[in-house]
Amino acid sequence: MVYRIYVEKKKQFADEAAALLSDIRTLLMIDTVTDLRLFNRYDVENIDEDLFKACEKTVFSEPQLDNTYAHLPQCDGTVFAVEFLPGQFDQRADSAAQCLQLLTGEGRPRVACAVVYALFGEVDGDLRSRVAAQLVNPVEAREAAPDKPDSLRMHAPKPERVPVVLGFTCWSDERLAATVRELGMAMSAADLICCRDYFRDVEHRDPTLAELRVIDTYWSDHCRHTTFRTRLRSLRIGEGAGVVGEAMRRALEMFRQARLDNDGPEAADKPFCLMDMALMGMRELRRQGKLDDLDESDEINACSIRVTVDVDGREEPWLLMFKNETHNHPTEIEGFGGAATCLGGAIRDPLSGRSYVYQAMRISGSGDPRTPLEETLPGKLPQRRITTTAAAGFSSYGNQIGLATGKVQ
Repeated sequence: MVYRIYVEKKKQFADEAAALLSDIRTLLMIDTVTDLRLFNRYDVENIDEDLFKACEKTVFSEPQLDNTYAHLPQCDGTVFAVEFLPGQFDQRADSAAQCLQLLTGEGRPRVACAVVYALFGEVDGDLRSRVAAQLVNPVEAREAAPDKPDSLRMHAPKPERVPVVLGFTCWSDERLAATVRELGMAMSAADLICCRDYFRDVEHRDPTLAELRVIDTYWSDHCRHTTFRTRLRSLRIGEGAGVVGEAMRRALEMFRQARLDNDGPEAADKPFCLMDMALMGMRELRRQGKLDDLDESDEINACSIRVTVDVDGREEPWLLMFKNETHNHPTEIEGFGGAATCLGGAIRDPLSGRSYVYQAMRISGSGDPRTPLEETLPGKLPQRRITTTAAAGFSSYGNQIGLATGKVQ
């Protein structure tokens, strides 16, 4: 049996609904939407009805803040619901299921959540689609069915046998280049040619499609930072770049001079990459004798400096570690999760070096969040959405583990 409940913030506490209404009217420029109501919908299975009713005011809602409904209140507006895609982690549903399990002391019940939006005013089909497009990121979510399901059990179709890419080791360079385009691969044609040669000369067989997909995933910018390691043979800053362009020209000249000072005259003819630029400041400081406290060991995974710490009146030698984590690519696709897992990586690496992680900061690399929606590039999220969801994701992860987030910008 599946039980359902709707939870809505009382009018004086409905800040999220008010903020969303403001965005619709100012960001989307839809002034015909006069009001908005927001409900969190819970579907629960594998508990008895008495327990479900008992949890109405404890697990699903806070009586001083929320109103609850067994059925969606009658609305004369446009109503639609949004839920996470199957398999996508839903923190709200997971937290509710944990609470219910703690109460029963038995197996964890199934819980599914959706957010129900009710728009009031003159909202035709086109306006509804525009609003829904802002609320549904197809990478992680979809519109949910309004009817209560008979069961919350997920039904996954049995996967087909992974096909072998027959003849791959004999394909021409031109066909491989076309394959990169057809499959939308992260790697380049030259990368796929390298794969062909490897399977031909080392494995002596054709690969499966799954093998190529896994290689492509680990070759992506997210995993390998290919952008940072791309060799830069020539750089040109346009004349119309103005003050920013002039600052970039000065910085580039400083970098080139630092390369000569650190690597000698032969550095002038060697290609470099963005990673070299990122590390040059540290190398130049060391050359100038301003980074004598830098710790160097076989375990280097971040910048560590040697410091003396007062521990209960006794001085001890400690290492202070600074870890930088870039998550621009996933954050641009799914801001909340991308920024949250960015902090996860920034925490993981110092912990692996036996460090105590005590503070964090986040600089979201989006564009101007005031950029008009119509200027959003095809296939991209609006800058405003990247900015706000990234800040929320970073703060959420930090709060859950008790990490002080000193700066979110």
